[in-house]
Amino acid sequence: MSRWSPPQQRGSNYITAKGFETLSLENKSLWEKRREVTLAVTAAAAEGDRSENAEYIYRKKQLREIDRRLRYLQKRLSELKVVDRLPDNPDRVYFGAWVTVIDNHGTEHCYRIVGADEFDSDNSYISMDSPVARALLNKGLDDEVQINLPNNQRVLTIIAIHYTNPRK
Repeated sequence: MSRWSPPQQRGSNYITAKGFETLSLENKSLWEKRREVTLAVTAAAAEGDRSENAEYIYRKKQLREIDRRLRYLQKRLSELKVVDRLPDNPDRVYFGAWVTVIDNHGTEHCYRIVGADEFDSDNSYISMDSPVARALLNKGLDDEVQINLPNNQRVLTIIAIHYTNPRK
């Protein structure tokens, strides 16, 4: 059996200004952390036999993880397009919108449509590449959208569209 798998589909390159700032700060803090870990690796290596030195092995692993994330962030930050202006028609759902919907069970949900790099289910941020966001994009107030899920269909009705956080 082969271990090959097809490459993953690339996410969208759009990001909010706050999301870009968050990723930039993460990049900066990882460089600072890398400097500390490099010093710890050097100190652990000076202790002698590296094959049985747990501190050295742990720090090398930590350094690899930091370097992997830094490579990703540096490549991704250069590809991203920051969307920091309001759309011409705020009555339609576009990137960055807070959308309040009612589902077919009468339950109200509020989602913010953001880029693939900043989705956060705890804050109801959904990626613009998700099925829900794709169905909502370019729709207006009182529009109904159908989302095909593996087990059933979900119908959402848009009841509010905001471009500032309605929860504040």
